[in-house]
Amino acid sequence: MAATDFKDYYAILGVSKSASADDIKRAYRKLARKYHPDVNPGNNQAEARFKEVSEAYEILSDSEKRQKYDQFGRYWKQASQSGYQGSADFGGFDFGAYGSFEDFINELLGRFGNAPGGSSQTYTYRTSPGGSSGFSSGFSGFDNFSTTRTASKSASLDQEANISLSLSEAFQGTQKRLRIGSELVDVRIPAGARPGSKVRLRGKGQFNSYTQQRGDVYLLVNILSHNFFQFEGDNLICEVPITPDEAVLGGKIDVPTPDGTVTVNVPAGIRSGQSLRLRSKGWPKSKGGRGDQLVKVVIAPPKDLTAQERVLYEKIRDQRSYDPRSHLQNIRL
Repeated sequence: MAATDFKDYYAILGVSKSASADDIKRAYRKLARKYHPDVNPGNNQAEARFKEVSEAYEILSDSEKRQKYDQFGRYWKQASQSGYQGSADFGGFDFGAYGSFEDFINELLGRFGNAPGGSSQTYTYRTSPGGSSGFSSGFSGFDNFSTTRTASKSASLDQEANISLSLSEAFQGTQKRLRIGSELVDVRIPAGARPGSKVRLRGKGQFNSYTQQRGDVYLLVNILSHNFFQFEGDNLICEVPITPDEAVLGGKIDVPTPDGTVTVNVPAGIRSGQSLRLRSKGWPKSKGGRGDQLVKVVIAPPKDLTAQERVLYEKIRDQRSYDPRSHLQNIRL
């Protein structure tokens, strides 16, 4: 499998690598309901997302497959097929022949150094999530990382690691203490971090023996799902239920925002699915200011009525003059 084919199943489900089986199941059920083809008929993107979520759950819900995935990363399928217990041949390399990952790198560099004309070549490797097996990454607190080195005297060695943040941490900014090799590093994540954005740690990558310098570490931000807010560009999206009488008559409702609860005016006659815009209550913008918060209104009829409520609703029904389906009378094939 090519490096570009590797799928981060934890990121797909929006959970951390340490998530319990119950956490994984809850995340899968939530996403499966959201992207199920029955809920999104004709939506090819939702169908593809549903398949991706189902694939991630299939692997992470199986303890044996999850263990292989955690240990071998993008090579987990090959390891499963070969029955790997300590060494295996992945893509022409017998990793089990090396005492450590650095031994593998050093030999590979030696091969490149003997290339005719001294030409440089580039290769990329990726550890298994957690840095397990005989070639430890020296990282803790990361999902996985990859490193690219050019085998020449001007080589540098940069690394990339995934870091998962809650929506609150990404919104407000946070400080994390991470271990890189034997070094503890305090990392400041700025407020307004976005999915896929990178935080650069200068001079914290692998040591380059030719230049006597260290490469950099790039933290790739992943934002975990939230039970109320959804992230969309500079905006935050949320869904708030209202009662039928609030929809008809209008009124004031309380809506949570990142800054606390605010009172919002609901206009009379609002329809289910319409959105109200709370300006400057959304995500921090890179050049200052805030996006908006969009409040999707959903009319929620009561499930249980008192006797008096039922009588009043029946009176409304009997005296109602509005017919929302009048325009359907002339519909024909």
